Formats: sequence, structure tokens, C-alpha cells
Amino acid sequence: MAKKGVLLVNLGTPDSPSTADVRKYLDEFLMDPRVIDVNPALRTFLVKAIIVPFRAPKSAKLYKAIWDEKTGSPLLHYSLLQQQLLKERLGDEYMVELAMRYQSPSIEDALSRLKKALVKDILVIPLFPQYASASTGSVQEKVMRLVKEWQTIPDIRFINSFHDNELMIETFADNAAKYQPETYDHILFSFHGLPQRQLMKCDHTGSYCLKVNDCCATLNDTNKFCYSAQSHHTASLIAAKMGLPKERYTVCFQSRLGNDPWVQPYTSEIVAQMAKEGKKRLLVFCPAFVSDCLETVFEVTNEYGDEFKALGGEHVQLVESLNDSPKWIDALEKMVIEN
Repeated sequence: MAKKGVLLVNLGTPDSPSTADVRKYLDEFLMDPRVIDVNPALRTFLVKAIIVPFRAPKSAKLYKAIWDEKTGSPLLHYSLLQQQLLKERLGDEYMVELAMRYQSPSIEDALSRLKKALVKDILVIPLFPQYASASTGSVQEKVMRLVKEWQTIPDIRFINSFHDNELMIETFADNAAKYQPETYDHILFSFHGLPQRQLMKCDHTGSYCLKVNDCCATLNDTNKFCYSAQSHHTASLIAAKMGLPKERYTVCFQSRLGNDPWVQPYTSEIVAQMAKEGKKRLLVFCPAFVSDCLETVFEVTNEYGDEFKALGGEHVQLVESLNDSPKWIDALEKMVIEN
């Protein structure tokens, strides 16, 4: 009997923390027109002449700080665990492949293996809970660009987003419980940032974002594909699961690049505000990531932690991501079976 194909796709990671490998990774990542969505000539100049030459050596130092001698990149390590655990759950009826949108293992190689195995259909799960053109959309485009060259194309389906997945929400809440959230002065839900222009492009009405005050606070049929609206919804669901009142948490966004305005409020500014208000202990979720990575392990724990302490705070505690949690594997298994 022909197997069913499953393709898990995460963002990507350098092959090593060397400056050369980080430069190679950043170059592929930032040259994606869905990531830096500007004129191609301007994008090439910005990436090749300015961003990568200056950013690669600095990023390489950060990757070295989180790189494990045995397991390497935490993002790749946990992604491989998720693939293996899901494969064990689903059994011989399924073929589960893992790919990264940028660098290795590549989407092209993963699709090639599925093709050679003669799978009867393929379910693609971009491992990004909230939809964004620069992440999920980029994966979808890459997959479709590759398979369009096949002479026979099996049924292919995509998981567009899973920002409200109940088991995912429960996993984040469970991960936080051991830190006794009630002992923290405030809780942050820090999501990866995006340029505001990319959110505006997702407003197909052309006016909703401009006319509606606090347009991302409530998820509805008009903004259902908006990354920011989905992020706020994820945070509200986790907060509800934990019994957190609105005044106990803040939704914010991290990892800015360049001078253009990005979705706000910025995590760095909220951290500074919390310190100014006399808050001493912050608990931080990063619900845009299913695997711990540079943005969680280093940016939150080290960078924001140091900034907070320098301003008078005492402790920033990261709530680990979904990683290899059994309940998260339950969620993946359920996604596959239901789709």
C-alpha cells in the first residue's frame, strides 16, 4: 500500500556557528523576496553589501553561545526529535520528512525522497503557529515552485496556521506552570516581529488596518490571516488557560531589522517599561516558535535579561518552547490524521 507523506518544515539554521556558514544562511534567508519585500535591486544591495557582511560575524558569536557540542543547533535538534517522535506515532502507513526553508535539510531533497517513495499524497506542515507571508507563505511558495516541475503531482495540502491549536496552547501553559507564574510581577508574550508594511499587505480590504482602532486585538473574518491578530489570539488563549487577567500580561514583538517601523510594541521597550514601573521578575513566552532557537534561548534569556537587570530588574525567565513535549507530538499527530 502506498504511504501517506508528511513534510515538516521549520525556518532554518546555519550548518555550523562559523562566520562562513552563518553568512551563507543569512544570505539565503534575507534574499527571499517574501522576507525583505522590496525592489530586487535594493534587496540585493542591502543584503549583499550591508546586512550580511556586518551581521554575519555578530550572529556567529551568538550562535556559538547556544551551540551544543553534541547536538548542535537547538532548532535543528528539536526539529529532528519532532520528526522522529511523529514518525513513531504515525507508524508504517506514513513517511515523515523534515526540511528547513533555508539551508539543510532542504525542502528539495525532502520532496525528492517523498516522490521516490511514491507517496499517494503529501501534507505540508510549516512549523509556524501564526501565518505570515515571510514564513508559512514562503514555505508554500517554495514547495509549489518545486513540485510544478513534476510530471505527476500527488494531492498536496498545507496547514495554513495552528495559532489556536488546543494541545499547543495546553503545552505552553504546562511549560509555564513549573515556574509558578503567580510569583512573577508580569508576563510577556513575545512574538517574532515583522515589518508593518507586511501586515498591511495582508489587509485585502485595503482599509481595515487604517480604520479600525486596535485592529489586531480581536481575530475575525477580516483579519483572520493577519500575523499580529493571530499572535494576540494565541496569547489570549494561553492566558485564559492559565487564568491570567488582561492586566497581568503584555503582547509584544522582538527581533527587529532595519529602520522601517515593525509591528509594535517592541519587546525591548516593554522590558524597559516594566523595569521603570518597578517590576522585578518577568516570565516570557515565545509562542511563535515550536522549537527553542537563537531568538528564544539567547535573545530573551541573555539580551533582554541583561537589559532588565541593568535597569533595576532581577530576573527574566523564558518559558521553553514546545520542543519534544509529548502533548505537542499529540498535536502534530492529530493535525496529520485530521488533514
